[in-house]
Amino acid sequence: MPADQPRTLSVGFVPGVTPGKWVARWRERHPGVPLELHQHDDALTALLEGSDDVVFVRLPVERTGIHLIPLYEEQPVAVMSRDNELSLYDDVPLEDLAGESLLDVVECGGPKVAVEVAATGAGVVVLPMSLARLYARKDAVHRPVPGLPATTIGIAWRVEDESDDVEEFIGIVRGRTAQSSRQPSQREAPKKTASQKAAAKKAAGGKPREQKGARSPQPRKPARPAGSRGKRR
Repeated sequence: MPADQPRTLSVGFVPGVTPGKWVARWRERHPGVPLELHQHDDALTALLEGSDDVVFVRLPVERTGIHLIPLYEEQPVAVMSRDNELSLYDDVPLEDLAGESLLDVVECGGPKVAVEVAATGAGVVVLPMSLARLYARKDAVHRPVPGLPATTIGIAWRVEDESDDVEEFIGIVRGRTAQSSRQPSQREAPKKTASQKAAAKKAAGGKPREQKGARSPQPRKPARPAGSRGKRR
């Protein structure tokens, strides 16, 4: 990263997202630029208000004023009481789910409370598997529902934010290597000349590479003893 731009990179995420692997790569490559993580129920608002530089969101979201890249899909599951007959299935058929009292996540006050209500046997709630695991309880179980559409996790940042550290983090999430020429940290690194490379190698204890066409010095032949000149055997 440029020496004149070190600052704290603020990354937000919605519950259920685990950005640990990307954060670890950032800290390994750019230890001089601190990264802070913040969990939000509404990560998009934190982004638009400027609290975070980059956020992981659950689609769909309003895309006005942001760049957004879809990353991966989440499998939908039905969360229910352990006493519910649907818990006997490995996968819940849609027709059987239709006969249940489905809980509204918003009306329940969020996914955590919805799981608590489902655990009482008052109904069944459909959630992304990551949220079902996050708010798992001993008195509740979750089962996949193959017939339902998956949800998508994406990464978003503000349109007007063209800072190098944001672009660098986006590149890490997209899988670019540390040597990728598309990363700002590599585009700005000055290329070494041949003489600089040779000097660096010599300083490191290595031998400088011989120039093409250069002749290696030949060992000198030992001089003949003076008394042996002109004598025949």
